[in-house]
Amino acid sequence: MNSVKGVFGLLAALAALAAAGPAHANGWGDKVAQMIGAQYSYPRSAQIRGDQGTAKIRVSVSADGKITNVELVQPTGSEILDREAVRMPSKLGQLPPPPGAKPAALIVPITWKLS
Repeated sequence: MNSVKGVFGLLAALAALAAAGPAHANGWGDKVAQMIGAQYSYPRSAQIRGDQGTAKIRVSVSADGKITNVELVQPTGSEILDREAVRMPSKLGQLPPPPGAKPAALIVPITWKLS
């Protein structure tokens, strides 16, 4: 049987609602990506089917750290993995407030790979 490799990374892009410089400079984006990455799982049904790929999700966060929206911006080609990507941030409930106490959005890639 194939072994499973989970790869989680942060796309260095703080988008839309926040200034990228200050948010990235203080490590907020990295911290949020690590928190989401800690929720990583490779659905067994996707493994059995041999599904692999990288999804990119946009996570919108309010000024107080509440996740206000999670949107799939790049699908993997697997409905199972795409659903898992969107579900991962919802397990957290609350994130650290963005820098400057302003709403922010972060794009995070999540990769599933069988080897």
